[in-house]
Amino acid sequence: MKMFFKFAAVLTVSAMLTSCYSYTSVVGKGAQGNQQVTKWNHYVIAGLAPVGVSDSKAMAEGAENYTVHTRQSFVNGLLSAITFGIYTPTVTTVTK
Repeated sequence: MKMFFKFAAVLTVSAMLTSCYSYTSVVGKGAQGNQQVTKWNHYVIAGLAPVGVSDSKAMAEGAENYTVHTRQSFVNGLLSAITFGIYTPTVTTVTK
C-alpha cells in the first residue's frame, strides 16, 4: 500500500511539472533597457490550436534589440487545469 501512495505522488508531481515551461529569444543585442510589454496568448485543445497569439515584433514597436520571453505562469496553468486543457493560455513579455 505504501508503494502505491509513493507511485501516485510521483505521478502527480510529474504531471504537474510537465506543463510549466519558459522560452526566451534574444533579437539583435537583446534588451537594452527595462521597458516591458506583456500580452496573453490564447490556445485551445492543450495548446494545439492557436486562437489569439501575440506578435512579438509588433510588441517591440520597431526596436531592433529586444528580448522575448514566453512562459506559462501559475495563473495560466491554473486556468488550463480548471478547463482540463481545453483552454491553455501563455504570456509573452517583450523587453526593450
